[in-house]
Amino acid sequence: MSLNLGIKRANLNNALAFALLLALSASFILPLFWMISTSLKPIDQLLLDPPKWVPNPLEFDNYPNALEEQPFLQYLGNSLQIAVAAVLGALLSNSLIAYGFSRIDWKGRDVIFVLVLSTLMLPYHVVMIPLFVSFSKIGWVNTWLPLIVPAYFGHPFFIFMLRQFMLGIPKELSEATRIDGGSEWILLTRIILPLCKPALATVALFQFIWSWNDFIGPLIYLNERSLYPMSLGLALYHNSQGITDFSILMAASTMAVVPIIIIFFFMQGVFIQGISLTGLKG
Repeated sequence: MSLNLGIKRANLNNALAFALLLALSASFILPLFWMISTSLKPIDQLLLDPPKWVPNPLEFDNYPNALEEQPFLQYLGNSLQIAVAAVLGALLSNSLIAYGFSRIDWKGRDVIFVLVLSTLMLPYHVVMIPLFVSFSKIGWVNTWLPLIVPAYFGHPFFIFMLRQFMLGIPKELSEATRIDGGSEWILLTRIILPLCKPALATVALFQFIWSWNDFIGPLIYLNERSLYPMSLGLALYHNSQGITDFSILMAASTMAVVPIIIIFFFMQGVFIQGISLTGLKG
């Protein structure tokens, strides 16, 4: 009797958890559905009350109009170049720094690591003006360099995540490699990094999304529209009177989201594995 009661209670808890997750999923999907729906609406259906969720007729011309109203493909190419360059920098710098903090013993290592983590408490707005002054003095304003180069100097969140992942790799592998005469570079490139592919994929995905969605950075450093990434380009979808055609804007926004969806679709397996395997050891 008690066993049946326990099974029923467990099934009820599972059903409630499933219902809660389903409701949360719907709340996240709803804005995406509204964006796609608006991108297919004729202009006379944009401000209906109550709103029309399924447009009729479907206005597919909003998509080619979005490509013509602004140099969308140029903004797309700019964003891809910035994001890919930043991802390469994040993978290179953070993997090297995390390796030094996790697999090499040196005096003061843990103290320095705590100091690195403490920089997470500094909001970007605190360093925004000093960074702009520094980049301005070396002539980097109105270039992509301020948006790319900082990724080559590491990020405390990525360093922490990769360090924790590397600490979970058995030290016996390192000892065996050193006994066989392998250098630290061979150990890093042939042993540690191949085992860190899930964590590295997570770093790459996060950095790509951060660079792709970054608005304040390009807004501060870029002056020429030919250099604008997608985040700034979407802000230009209005006419000379400042009136926005939301159907065209949502069409452009939908196309801007597609690269992130595609990347996550192909990387979701290693991404989830990287998140789940990144422990709190050490």
